[in-house]
Amino acid sequence: MSSRSTDVSSSRRKSRKAHFTAPSSVRRKIMSSPLAKDLRTKYSVRSLPIRKDDEVRIVRGKYKDREGKVTQVYRKKWVIYVDRVQRDKSNGASVPIGIHPSKVVITTIKLDKDRRAILDRKDRSKNVKPAGDVEMADVRPSSGFLQHYSRLSSELIWHTFPVASHCLKPPCIYAPLCT
Repeated sequence: MSSRSTDVSSSRRKSRKAHFTAPSSVRRKIMSSPLAKDLRTKYSVRSLPIRKDDEVRIVRGKYKDREGKVTQVYRKKWVIYVDRVQRDKSNGASVPIGIHPSKVVITTIKLDKDRRAILDRKDRSKNVKPAGDVEMADVRPSSGFLQHYSRLSSELIWHTFPVASHCLKPPCIYAPLCT
């Protein structure tokens, strides 16, 4: 049986509350946009948090296929404002239209040293582990023993514990007595 985190709930009510009361730092990550195909292959990154001065193409809704530069990221309202995507009010003034970042594709990234560091960290081509290092292990414990593994410095280390009457699953608080 797998362990469960006490910080995560599957409740719809709690998930919605966590989403809509999220702080600005969390909203930044939620307000991410996918990269265009050419950028995706170039950087080996699927999506990035959107920021001002990125160039985007709208791919859904009334303003589909419009392109422009992001003029503002309004985290409080969960929207971005794109250059030349606006509507005219009855008094003649024009107001920008808010677009959700999931409905746009980033076509040009505004690169600076922090953004470059994010791309390097997220680069999937660097994080791929070679397939030759994987070993299969027999996970069935012999009778009278329980086994579990811990991952230390990217190596799997198997620990075997004798089963005692007080020990339900290793490691227990009585581990020194069990070994």
